[in-house]
Amino acid sequence: MANIRDLKKDINYVLGEIIEMAMDLEKANPEVDISKTAAIVDEAITAFDNFSIRIYEKGVENKRRHYRTIVADLETKGNELITKLNAL
Repeated sequence: MANIRDLKKDINYVLGEIIEMAMDLEKANPEVDISKTAAIVDEAITAFDNFSIRIYEKGVENKRRHYRTIVADLETKGNELITKLNAL
């Protein structure tokens, strides 16, 4: 990770792509339960908000470790959401 700006872009890109995949799934398969895709979109938006809050936390002792944890959590959350989409 080079800087906070890149981290914010990564969060926006990953979660934005997941939301877009959910919307495309709804368009391509009308028989898919819309409430399930809406729940995934809501979860992605909530994750975005949580990551944004974590980026700007004050009083972090080890910033490098803090940001690496955010990156790892983003990867985990992204994979979790993609798995849920694939299950539909």
